[in-house]
Amino acid sequence: MSTIAKAPFHVMTKPIGPICNLDCKYCFYLEKEALYTDGKWRMAPDVLENYIRQYIEAQPTQHVSFAWQGGEPTLLGVNFFRKVVELQKQYANGKTIENALQTNATLLDDEWAGFLKENDFLIGVSIDGPKEIHDANRVDKKGNSTFDEVMRGIEVLQKGDVRFNTLTCLNRVTSKKPLEIYRFLKGIGSEFQQFIPIVERRPGQQARQWGLDLAAPEEGVVDDEKLPVFGWSVLPEDFGDFYIKIFDKWIRKDVGTIFVQLFETALSKWLGTPGGLCVHAETCGDALAVEHNGDLYSCDHFVYPQYKLGNLKDTPLVDLVSLPKQRQFGLNKRDTLPDYCKRCEVRFVCNGGCPKDRFLHTPDGQPGLHYLCKGYRKFFNHIDVPMRAMAHLNRNRRPASEIMELAINKKLPGYKPMK
Repeated sequence: MSTIAKAPFHVMTKPIGPICNLDCKYCFYLEKEALYTDGKWRMAPDVLENYIRQYIEAQPTQHVSFAWQGGEPTLLGVNFFRKVVELQKQYANGKTIENALQTNATLLDDEWAGFLKENDFLIGVSIDGPKEIHDANRVDKKGNSTFDEVMRGIEVLQKGDVRFNTLTCLNRVTSKKPLEIYRFLKGIGSEFQQFIPIVERRPGQQARQWGLDLAAPEEGVVDDEKLPVFGWSVLPEDFGDFYIKIFDKWIRKDVGTIFVQLFETALSKWLGTPGGLCVHAETCGDALAVEHNGDLYSCDHFVYPQYKLGNLKDTPLVDLVSLPKQRQFGLNKRDTLPDYCKRCEVRFVCNGGCPKDRFLHTPDGQPGLHYLCKGYRKFFNHIDVPMRAMAHLNRNRRPASEIMELAINKKLPGYKPMK
């Protein structure tokens, strides 16, 4: 049997599981402690080596990307990641290896910065905006502010010339402050910005049986009017308006210098090429998650017993990725799309969003509508004219930044910035 997958795939690596030194109020992963009760929160040396070797071998391309997340991966210490790099070099077999690490930045110091720079890690820093906005939800175990420690960590990265981008969670607080957050992120040197919507529901019977506080993805659909989400979850209209207001600023001033993940994904859709976000791909199933003990799950947001594919110690990674169960998981994203979505004018860019949050009924009563549908639809329609213009520039080998002059001089008929 081949050790190489038929197509590239990505694994989110959780080397310390859900363990974190912070206690962010909206975190969906902290509760995963309930699924692992042995208290051994560290990827063992044999599991780490087995995973790195198999992951490199299984990729059908010469470029292999590792992503390290948690919890908080820096709790493992620098020496853990020195071993990671050592093993990657041992098993690279001529392939190019790159690493990305997502962190809250509070534990970073000069030793970390030196290691990260030397080994060219790309660092994703989780920060929600200025102090008051950030500290509304991103607190430590005692409920205290974390902003100053995060900023100290960012300064460590900047001093060490370490590449970093930012991840900001869109919740009930941050979604109300789009331009304030955007200006802040630019001000701290973030040239690549990700905004992740927070949507979590109250648990049903199944999740409670596992000791979890949040609903599992398949725990039924609900009526639109009820919106049974926790109070920190972003509201659909706020979600759309957040992106629109930032887009309207970006399209006049920052194209080519600031990169917003959803804008980049959207442009690829208008160009007719695959987008960079799995949530807006027609199908999924190629972005999995591996826990600290070697358990492999269908997706980072589907770490539940019924989505466990197996363990790397028992079954080769390439076989788990290729399981019919996992292939069907990916196809279901397209095959369960409601008719309402299939008829939508922005389906080509949206593709119904992440299956995790498809828990509403459509206006005609069909289940499977994404919670953020109203926001997505509003945003994607809003950017249609400038995206068509940018795609035209691209096809004619002209820089996308030329769109800024068109926007400033109001030469995009049909495009009206939000007031």
